[in-house]
Amino acid sequence: MAKKYPENEIIQFVGVHDLEPMEQETVQKLTTENYQKIKRDLKAATSMRVHIKTYKKEGDKKKYSIHILIAYPGKVIESCRAHDFELPRALHKAFNDIKEQINHTFHSDTTRDKAYE
Repeated sequence: MAKKYPENEIIQFVGVHDLEPMEQETVQKLTTENYQKIKRDLKAATSMRVHIKTYKKEGDKKKYSIHILIAYPGKVIESCRAHDFELPRALHKAFNDIKEQINHTFHSDTTRDKAYE
């Protein structure tokens, strides 16, 4: 199951109660795994909010829209570009967008060689 975090580190879920129990487990599992990865890059993160919106206009398929907000002292990183018909894929898109924003903001990508070295 999910790991327990200290009280100052909060993962808040919004809209999860509208999902089926199996989908709720998927969201919980993927979110806690990715939160650990994000904490490696962004050590000062204080809270994370995962907002899941479900759209079902016509037909049998549901469309999921994922909004993730990570707060750290002085600033907020937000991802609102992830939407898909499969919940795990939408979550992965949202967390990849967050990781790209962290790399862009803090230049923490170490795979590229520096021009001056």
